[in-house]
Amino acid sequence: MTLFRLKNIASALAVCGLFAGAAHADTIKIAVVGPTTGPVTQYGDMVKEGILTAVEQINGAGGVLGKQFETVNIDDACEPKQGPVAANRVVNDKIGFVVGGVCSGATIAAAPVYNDEGVLMVTPSATAPALTDGKDYEFIFRTIGRDDQQGPAAAQFIIEKIKPAKVAVLHDKQSYGQGIAAAVRDALQKANIPVAIFEGINAGDSDYSSVVTKLKSEGADFVYYGGYHPELGLLLRQSAEQGIKARFMGPEGAGNPDINAIAGDAVEGLLLTLPADFSADPKNAAIVKAFEAKQRNASGAFQLTSYAAVQAIAEGIKGAGSEEPEQVAAWLKANSVDSPIGTISWNEQGDLKAFNFDVYTWHKDGSKSIAK
Repeated sequence: MTLFRLKNIASALAVCGLFAGAAHADTIKIAVVGPTTGPVTQYGDMVKEGILTAVEQINGAGGVLGKQFETVNIDDACEPKQGPVAANRVVNDKIGFVVGGVCSGATIAAAPVYNDEGVLMVTPSATAPALTDGKDYEFIFRTIGRDDQQGPAAAQFIIEKIKPAKVAVLHDKQSYGQGIAAAVRDALQKANIPVAIFEGINAGDSDYSSVVTKLKSEGADFVYYGGYHPELGLLLRQSAEQGIKARFMGPEGAGNPDINAIAGDAVEGLLLTLPADFSADPKNAAIVKAFEAKQRNASGAFQLTSYAAVQAIAEGIKGAGSEEPEQVAAWLKANSVDSPIGTISWNEQGDLKAFNFDVYTWHKDGSKSIAK
């Protein structure tokens, strides 16, 4: 147990100056933790757009408890090894709040540091159940659903709409990708849909011809991939080059316009599970306009879940009447917050009590439409 978690001496800590950096600063700092380097920086950009828009709106309305939010950008490259490094920087800089991480692997690795040091973390995009399952965390929250919600949504669509004869399930051997791929596989097998292949590929490789050859030899007519867009884009392109006609599907981590440049025309018809397009809700018109005023896109996978993460922190501080992370965390677990992704509330382990994933068809012009 850390000093931040000892409820009975919180006031003494402030008096001693141990928490003075966070408690008496002119601004309330929020660390923006995610990839600014590496192959998936686009997801970091999505998250940053949502955070900055929320901070601008809140600060423009007078801030929280008379203070303005200040963001501090910290790169974890979406690498598990860099997650604790980024978290320790947050702690050393005496920042009490984090929106991030972005990728599940890095977030899982960083979460124990945040929780042990009393830093409140809200991830808008890390969906792996392993982040919170069995951890008894006090300071870890999400504003997105889990893969055991997303995987069954994907499987249900496959079972009811696609009705494939033989499925291949691939993944990138990482926490996020392998976890959601396993959830899809298990749901398909439960429904007696044959899963001919369940196999991992190496993220970062440029040649997946061996696994593509296996897809062809097994006669798979549907392929589910758990992982991110660079690898899925290559699988799509290289499968098309070998004449494979199977339809592909992936999770929200592959929902990135850059997949089009990798896959080319082969991306047409790709199925993706994504958070609902909250930007289309008329209730969010003013927020969408605020995004557009800064030439930002509110319709991506993580922009409005990131906006909601900042909003949750702001409402928690106001509700608790304090910027002490411990008090804010307790308030969030006991209350709900109105946000652009709906009214959100959390269970004891910091997961949302409800979250819906929709299935979209991705098109070669970079647009998406609800899959039918």
